[in-house]
Formats: sequence, structure tokens, C-alpha cells
Amino acid sequence: MKIDDMDAFVAVIRCQSTNLAAEALQLTQPAITRRVQNFEEDLGATLLDRNTKPLKPTPMGLRVYDQCKAILREIDALRELVANDGAPSGTLRLGVPQTLGDVVLLDALAQIREAYPQLRTQVSSGWGSSLIARMENGELDAAAALFPPGKIFPEGIASQSIARMPLKVVAAKGSAAKRSYKLKDCYTRGWVLNPDGCGFRAGLQRALSEQGLSLSINLETFGTELQLGLVANGQGLGLVPEPLLQASRHREALDVLNVTDFKPQVDLWLFHPRFLGNLQEPVELFGEVAGHRLLG
Repeated sequence: MKIDDMDAFVAVIRCQSTNLAAEALQLTQPAITRRVQNFEEDLGATLLDRNTKPLKPTPMGLRVYDQCKAILREIDALRELVANDGAPSGTLRLGVPQTLGDVVLLDALAQIREAYPQLRTQVSSGWGSSLIARMENGELDAAAALFPPGKIFPEGIASQSIARMPLKVVAAKGSAAKRSYKLKDCYTRGWVLNPDGCGFRAGLQRALSEQGLSLSINLETFGTELQLGLVANGQGLGLVPEPLLQASRHREALDVLNVTDFKPQVDLWLFHPRFLGNLQEPVELFGEVAGHRLLG
């Protein structure tokens, strides 16, 4: 029984697709199929129901999958024990949402490069949920993303909240006619938000739905600075973490609305696989710099 075959089987179950598992492990689809078949032959059991789409494990396959995850975690721990002796080298694969990239990346990458000159960094962007999925597929070594306080991460991913901040509702300067608002007083102005998939947007939509109100989108666009510039030009309301608002060049052209029945908070989470080997120190540095840059 080969570890590579076990790894391929686990990837297929996680990805629910041999093609996606092949991408995650940087192999061809036939190679993944062959490894899973070898694993089934070694165990003398059928582990996948090949009549379903997406692929699903058989009842025995599900039990084997749980056992394989435990075995692979122990193997990772063994590798980490050996790898910790060496200086960090190779490639550190980081993930950040576009919301944070402009704020945290330049300093973080510069400090990692200075501290670990033999280490090369690669950066991917995406929503927090997609970064978690990529990490489960073995495509990322660490990520920083914004999630609600108390976020529960999947098994096998270590996480820590490194900053907590309020989300602020903002409008163009001079457009706040009252000292305080409720959502029902201001939601009809419409919003300038990230496209669907953004956690901020999902939280706002839930809060509106609880009051029987609809979410009206005036503009969808990526990038906090662009959104705040559009809000400052009167295109609608915005929703932004307070530190990003304070750091924005549009800050003086915006008013913060005191929405008394909508006071969301968001945490900056650093998360990574439980076993990082000699990448542990650069990942911790990445989290330290990201938290410092965001909170100033």
C-alpha cells in the first residue's frame, strides 16, 4: 500500500472529481484514476460509487476516508519533525482576499523576503471560502482572510484570530441627515459592494432579510478603494472594515452612518494546515505583519 495512492483517494473524495483532484496534486487524470484503483486493489474493497456525479464514497469508502485522513496527519507530523531542522526554503504559497491585498501584501512579502532569503512566495487571491477549499486541496500553505468571530474551520486546518474590527456603513460626505439610522431608514439608497460570494455582503443580506428588507445593489465591483471612491461620488452606501476606511484616501469624502440595528464585526483570521514543517516561522511572520498593517 502506497502513501501516494492513499493521498490520491483522499483528494478525490475532497474534490468530488478526479479532474479536480489531479489539478490539486499536479498530476494527470489517468494517474489519479490509476492510483485510486491500486489503492482499492490493495484493500480488496470498492471505495467509490462510480455511478454518481459528483463522485461519492461507498459506505466502506467513507470509513476508509476518515482513517486515511488520520494516517496522513500522522505522516505530516513525522515529516514536520524532520523538516523543522532546516532553514525555510522552497515556495511559500499564500492566499489573501482582494479586500486585503493592497493593505497587507507589500510589507508582508518584503519582510518575509528579508528574513528568509531562500524562500520564494506565491500569492493567490479569492474569497475566504475558496481559500479554505484550496488549502484543503493542498494548494496553499497559509492564508489570511476576514470571517465572523467564532468561525469554525475544517478539520486539519489550524486557525487563529489575529485582529477584530467593526464594519462601518459609509455614505458620501454631507449625505447623513440624521445622527442615527436603522437599516429600514437607509437601505433604499442602494449599495456599492463586492460581487456575490463576499462575506460582508452575505451578512448584510441576512440582516436585511431578518427585517423583511431587500438588498438593492447599485454597483458591484472588487477593491475597497474603488468602492469607497464610488460611495464618495454618491453612488450608494458602502460597507467596510474600520481600519481600511481609516487608511483610505477617500476617508475625508465619506460619512460614517450610525446604524443602530446593524453593528457587525469581522475578524482577521490566519489559517494554515496543522503541519507546516519549516514554513511555520514565515507563516507566523506573515500573520504578524498582516495584523499589524490592518490595525496600524
